[in-house]
Amino acid sequence: MNQVSRPRRRAALRALAFGALAWNGLGVAGSVSARAANRQRATRVALAASNAADEVPPYATRTDVMRFADELAERRGLEPAWVRGALGQARFQAVVARLVMPAPAGTAKNWSAYRARFVEPVRIRAGLAFWGANARWLASAEDVFGVPPEIVVGIVGVETIYGRQTGSFRVLDSLATLAFDFPGGRSDRSAFFRDELEAFFVMCRTENRDPLQVTGSYAGAMGLPQFMPSSFNRWAVDFDGDGRTDLDASAADVIGSVGLFLAEHGWRRGLKPRYPVVPPGDPAEREFLLAPDIVPTFTLAEMTAHGARVSAPDLPEGERLALVQVENGDTAPSHVAGTSNFYAITRYNQSSYYALAVIELGETIRRAMATSPTAPSPG
Repeated sequence: MNQVSRPRRRAALRALAFGALAWNGLGVAGSVSARAANRQRATRVALAASNAADEVPPYATRTDVMRFADELAERRGLEPAWVRGALGQARFQAVVARLVMPAPAGTAKNWSAYRARFVEPVRIRAGLAFWGANARWLASAEDVFGVPPEIVVGIVGVETIYGRQTGSFRVLDSLATLAFDFPGGRSDRSAFFRDELEAFFVMCRTENRDPLQVTGSYAGAMGLPQFMPSSFNRWAVDFDGDGRTDLDASAADVIGSVGLFLAEHGWRRGLKPRYPVVPPGDPAEREFLLAPDIVPTFTLAEMTAHGARVSAPDLPEGERLALVQVENGDTAPSHVAGTSNFYAITRYNQSSYYALAVIELGETIRRAMATSPTAPSPG
């Protein structure tokens, strides 16, 4: 098995593996009137998107887009006609521009509600099936990369429910929309998406894929692990050695790629990602420990000296911790002491809520594996 045959650059993370999928906010109506209202809202959204699209000139006619295509082709040694032809067929997607906007100001964060979205029966059942079907590859990834199965299973479950929700947007359309028509009203990330669009063409050429056929999330993330194109180019791996890297259909490649990503971002074999902690009662001491956010900064002795009570009897000597706080709406926040492995998970998605959801979903599935009469031992 050629697990890591292609050379991989150790580089700082330049791309988030966007896991969010499009949600239209309509839900399942409970009455005839509600369904009618939802149809009316859906019609208004569709009309608004259509009108917005009509106002944007086709990308094939825009000199800035075609100049980008020519420059991309020259930088990457690609055929200019191929790049221009594909990019000229990209279509502006108003819904993409809408979905990339941040939540309204004043929206309270709530870890309990966030957790309930991901640590729930559908993902747990699907996770049991995924683990059971791929125990061999999960064990192999742990041997090679040091990442335990529950972390890989947690990430794939949070990202796409093990492939059930990988996104139906054409990636070329999403990336072109955000590269050339990024919406106002928030920090401009068009440069990031231009880089991802360039990486997408490189990926399509390297993997012999049609850029007009690749689908993913509204932000351009792809496959079961929701890799952005630049992440695919750096960390996607042909883990089953069949000669192609497939993050859409090969569970082995998905598992190996997630394991490689975390290993390249500092995952340490055998280290727990977080420990229970009671934060300092003194507000000044608590704020001092919270100041570095999720970056592991303090030794256990330093945490204790500042009033935190950490339950970590097996923490390796010299390992540094972060006091991580997640809000619970109107109730008291929750805290954990995050290790460098907690931080490594946040390189996949820069959110402490995301990292905790990954950890707790994976741990829940591991416990379910241990008690299921038909599941293989989780190891």
